[in-house]
Amino acid sequence: MRTLPLPTGGGMPVLGLGTWRMGEDAARRAAEVAAVREAIVLGYRLIDTAEMYGEGGAETVVGQAIAEALRTGDVRREDLFVVSKVYPHNASRRGTREACERSLQRLGLDAIDLYLLHWRGNHPLAGTVEAMQALVADGHIGHWGVSNFDTDDMEELVQTIGDGPGCAANQVYLSLGERGPEFSLLPWQRERGMPLMAYSPIDQGALAEDDALGELAQRLGVTAAQLALAAVLARPGVVAIPKAVRSAHLKENLAAADLKLDAATLAELDRLHPPPRRKAPLAMI
Repeated sequence: MRTLPLPTGGGMPVLGLGTWRMGEDAARRAAEVAAVREAIVLGYRLIDTAEMYGEGGAETVVGQAIAEALRTGDVRREDLFVVSKVYPHNASRRGTREACERSLQRLGLDAIDLYLLHWRGNHPLAGTVEAMQALVADGHIGHWGVSNFDTDDMEELVQTIGDGPGCAANQVYLSLGERGPEFSLLPWQRERGMPLMAYSPIDQGALAEDDALGELAQRLGVTAAQLALAAVLARPGVVAIPKAVRSAHLKENLAAADLKLDAATLAELDRLHPPPRRKAPLAMI
């Protein structure tokens, strides 16, 4: 799996598994654990979750799947890149640490590879940044970052960082159907070597039903969902974390990471889903 370098050192796989809406129903728990386990066996090494997802339920699912994979020797801990997020209302100096400790317990891990502020809340950024940097220093997290931050938020964030480790990544909604971040945010992050993590890169599955996209995909011998995902991954500096539970979707998404789109295909995609011509508010789901 190709990786992108992080500005704070190391790298992150360009394709991962999202877990939004997992952990919400105990009746689906076994199937969700099995899906994450299968993803690891197939070769997924980036897993994204958050304390918000199922109020910790998704982290528990991920933790169980990782524990099983480690126990059976399907993967080594150092080969996995686990991402989680702190609720904004928990993101005070003290609250960030306490939330991280709860997430670590649910995940069954000694450290989270990348820990994000899920979106901006009422706690001052300076306090959250200090807490994140302290967690890095203590070895509880490898890197820290943010989510749902637009360009002006990132500019403000940079002013608060000081001498400690900086922001490693920003996770936002980016897809063929929602290309707003390409106008200013993605270029801003590229200039700083900071990966943009794209959540809902297939528009929660909607692009799989896009007829025009489907026609183009058929000519290329792939599915519409694979083409939509490959288009996001074709943007330099972008990591994609589509959610999938079904085995077929896990395999399709993984294969999309190897698709190479030529200039003509990218031009046709721009015609079907034009890039932004002006700045617009950052979309959130």
